[in-house]
Amino acid sequence: MFELIRSGGWLMVPIILCSVAAMAICFERLWFLKRSRVLPSGLLSETLELIRSGEMTPEHLRVIKAGSPLGTIIVAGINNSRSGRVIMKESIEEAAGHVVHDLERFLTSLGTIAAITPLLGLLGTVVGMIKVFTEIMILGTGNASVLAGGISEALITTAAGLSIAIPALVMHRYFQRRVNTLVLTMEQEAVKLVEVIHGEREVNYE
Repeated sequence: MFELIRSGGWLMVPIILCSVAAMAICFERLWFLKRSRVLPSGLLSETLELIRSGEMTPEHLRVIKAGSPLGTIIVAGINNSRSGRVIMKESIEEAAGHVVHDLERFLTSLGTIAAITPLLGLLGTVVGMIKVFTEIMILGTGNASVLAGGISEALITTAAGLSIAIPALVMHRYFQRRVNTLVLTMEQEAVKLVEVIHGEREVNYE
């Protein structure tokens, strides 16, 4: 493996760094975007029950807010519920903006890695082919094995770049879809919160 990396030349260094960064982002996002972490089951129902029973305290609000992104949105709405429906919705939208930003963190970087690694690989191939043609100018075409070896080495970077870009692109699309699904669910929960607090929907604790 080390010999293969060395054969690819100095451009293998940024390609390998991109692969390490992509793996780190994927593992971090897989943990951060778990549904149970972003949307704890029954959180809205439990919160509404605390409000209905009059047991909601500032400490409860702090725990709910710190517990999950959905909790952050719920608490933002509750804190402004007495200011009217419009202000409550605006506060929820503002909190949701910060939450969505956190959910999408590093996805741009992952998309950039998926885009540039094939280009780095292609650049490595072009540089390698220039070296091959330079050897042809100096030594001629008499030694076919040398030429074949040089060409294979030149193609190593392209293969390495594509092997990183393809899974990075797949994971980028997967995370984008995951974020969109989570955001849609949070929007639905926020609408329920507003409607229940302002008497437009009956509370369902099931």
